[in-house]
Amino acid sequence: MESSPALASPESGYGELQLPACSARRAGPRRASEGGREAVAGAMAEPGAYRCVECSGGAEELYRDYQRGVLRIAICKSCQKPVDKYIEYDPVIILINAILCKAQAYRHILFNTKINIHGKLCVFCLLCEAYLRWLQLQDSSQNTDPDDLIRYAKEWDFYRMFGIASLEQTSFLVGIFIALWWMRPEMLKTKSDFILLLKALLLSSYGKLLLIPAVIWEHDYTPLCLVFIKVFVLTSNSQAIRVTLNLNRMLSWLAIVFGLILENGVVCLFHKMGWDV
Repeated sequence: MESSPALASPESGYGELQLPACSARRAGPRRASEGGREAVAGAMAEPGAYRCVECSGGAEELYRDYQRGVLRIAICKSCQKPVDKYIEYDPVIILINAILCKAQAYRHILFNTKINIHGKLCVFCLLCEAYLRWLQLQDSSQNTDPDDLIRYAKEWDFYRMFGIASLEQTSFLVGIFIALWWMRPEMLKTKSDFILLLKALLLSSYGKLLLIPAVIWEHDYTPLCLVFIKVFVLTSNSQAIRVTLNLNRMLSWLAIVFGLILENGVVCLFHKMGWDV
């Protein structure tokens, strides 16, 4: 008969989870979440390849699989807590924690998973923002001439809005990088540091996907909803900066404000050029 689940001592570096076949369906990295297990790398890796979700300390591995449903979760040597408790969680729970802007969930997603959707997510968010601006531009036009309708049908305005949204997003990100480089140059020493921060900022902008439901189910409070979405995205960006660079809240928000200043400067430039944004 198999032994009951036991928790190994902190000195061993692992928290033992012995899982019979009947209970193997309930844990995050087990059979109930094969996709999540593929995304979470649990094998031995180079030192510091992973991060503890509690203290952000480096770790060599997240768990060790002994087959037959027996997993040993690694214990952080710094805080004596599980390196990544989220490997046992369902993806829906992880998403909820990310929406709540919990630093532990952000560390799990950014450091301990192999998620490479930030590029596609960025393009999709820009499409959502371009679609919103295109609708607002169309609604603001009072011209009902058939030729005007044909002009909208050519989709040129939508592509123009997409280009403008891309330039504004780029200026926002550049402003953040400039501010962080000025405040903490030691934080961004290598190319990998820039790439990791860029990935974190792009992933944390997922709140822009809410623009489409806000437009589809339009009501009197739609403008207020758009403001809340903007605030939520900025809050997520700030949390991503804090988690990635281990900064305090004030510095991360200063970087966000500088990014907004540069973005608004680009918007003012577009207005001076006579472009509707």
